[in-house]
Amino acid sequence: MSDIQYRSNHPISADQFITLLAETSLGERRPINDRECMEGMVNNTNLIITAWHDDTLVGVARSMTDFHFACYLSDLAVHRNYQKRGIGKALIRLTQEQLKPSCKLILLAAPAANEYYQPLGFEHNPRAWMLDYGKLT
Repeated sequence: MSDIQYRSNHPISADQFITLLAETSLGERRPINDRECMEGMVNNTNLIITAWHDDTLVGVARSMTDFHFACYLSDLAVHRNYQKRGIGKALIRLTQEQLKPSCKLILLAAPAANEYYQPLGFEHNPRAWMLDYGKLT
């Protein structure tokens, strides 16, 4: 899509991030009403690729990585009005271009997006685990 510009590690505000997530299925699973948390998410990521239509943020791939072994793609979001245009795939490709070839991209799929990843070449891994804060026994 030629009218979309992609940027690597271009700063975004918590407000821009919240506005975008509210227009995706991720808005239901992210704490968009907890401003401190959302600011922390934006300010403490170490790899962020964004998609812009003019001055509007329409897509984001937000990751935490060591760039050599593992990259956790924490948020992949494309505004509902811009989906099915290849923006998500471009965000993933541009994320991988920032990583060493030995670095694996790891993510947890949102239920609505579960079928999206296999056709792109992702391998399903049933061994993922999550632990909520304070739940360690």
